[in-house]
Amino acid sequence: MVPLDYTNTTSDATLELQLVKISATKQPKKGSILFNPGGPGQGGRDFVAGLYGPSLLVATGGVYDLIGFDTRGTSTTLPFSCYTSPERRAVATRSFSRFLNASDTAVGETWAAAQALGESCYENARDIGELIGTGYVARDIMQIVDALGEDGLLRYWGFSYGTVLGATVAAMFPDRMDKLVLDGCLNLHNYYAGNDLEEATDSDAVFDGFFKACVAHPEVCDLAQDAGTAEELRAKFYDLLFALKYEPVVAGTGEFAQVFDYVTLKTAVQYAMYAPPTWPMLATGLHGLMTGNETATATLVPLLNIEQQTIFPANGPEAVYGIRASDASLRTTNLTSLFPLLEQFYAKSRLMGDIVSVPALAYARWPFQAKGTYTGNFQAKTKNPLLFIGNDFDIVTPLVSSRNASAGFEGSVVLQHGGYGHTSTAQPSLCTVRTIRDYFVNGTLPAPDTRCEPSLELFSNTTTFEEVLADIASQLD
Repeated sequence: MVPLDYTNTTSDATLELQLVKISATKQPKKGSILFNPGGPGQGGRDFVAGLYGPSLLVATGGVYDLIGFDTRGTSTTLPFSCYTSPERRAVATRSFSRFLNASDTAVGETWAAAQALGESCYENARDIGELIGTGYVARDIMQIVDALGEDGLLRYWGFSYGTVLGATVAAMFPDRMDKLVLDGCLNLHNYYAGNDLEEATDSDAVFDGFFKACVAHPEVCDLAQDAGTAEELRAKFYDLLFALKYEPVVAGTGEFAQVFDYVTLKTAVQYAMYAPPTWPMLATGLHGLMTGNETATATLVPLLNIEQQTIFPANGPEAVYGIRASDASLRTTNLTSLFPLLEQFYAKSRLMGDIVSVPALAYARWPFQAKGTYTGNFQAKTKNPLLFIGNDFDIVTPLVSSRNASAGFEGSVVLQHGGYGHTSTAQPSLCTVRTIRDYFVNGTLPAPDTRCEPSLELFSNTTTFEEVLADIASQLD
């Protein structure tokens, strides 16, 4: 049990945190490691108790208990829900799923949908809207550390948004940090400002890498048949995307028929850029669209219906806004005042600019401001140094963000992971896993400017992080 409202000293209301543990497989045990998979809003219990658990045991040396917990606003831990029924949620989600360059009216429609979202959340979640921000979750983490009864120090591995959470904990409690891995870092200052322009820094380079890898592996990439160079493929893609904006196509028949338009295609590409193992699927689908082959086009459908298998109750998709928008300081009721910011997003990335800019419209109209938000400068000397990991080519958490975050934590090191996708798990590396294991087990940091190459080849037959980790486990000495 933890305090429900840390800043309300007159209240004794409490909150029960939901945790799960996977026990260490080796002795002597060195303690516990807490995990956050990102989102915000992804379930920490599912992450540890599900498919990732065995891989995480390998990567951390088997000498730690692994702790997954659902943060405030997620699963059954003070769940943040803005709708009274799945049907109402489905209707609202459709109205808030436009990308801002999808049409001449998309910005205005999304702006109005953001207002509707905020009003619905205020109506249905106003009792908890201020209580689920990252500052309170950081305090919850240290309450968990105390309850574990070990050495009073935090060991933690956070991915994506989990790096913001980890860095916030480290900045708030620097003298209680043991070993923290922050994998795929966001720009910490921009996150809290609500204008993370840095997020899309490498997005176009990731997409270019997809086309280059396709051309280099024509035997397994159907799309390579449609042009001779990566540049020609990229040009054909954007021609196709523009055409679909005005003349969508349909693949499949009956109830399985799927409309492919600007938003649908961009959604499929976005998801695929997170996970290189899906690149062959994306290439086949794009080849189908370019050639009018409905069977091949239908290969894209799984990229539009990615549903994580959960063990514990899942939360609604608005939880990401419940946490992230409440953390952000951006607020305005004047849409035109946001136009310069939106133009900066568009200029940052042709692929992702009109996608990663959508949340800013929600932040601007959000009715809650999180209590207990960290307002410092992320400059700290922690008891023990932190390990940051940044990919060469990450679709939303570029290497520069890890470097910028590391600059504020004295003694920390950035491990450069030479892979594509989102975080080091997207295109895994034996070298990276060994580095993480050595850090957790021995406290050993890599030398500055260390770079690890991925063990999973692009357009290979290996499809999952778990498959790669199984192979890596047999190679770890």
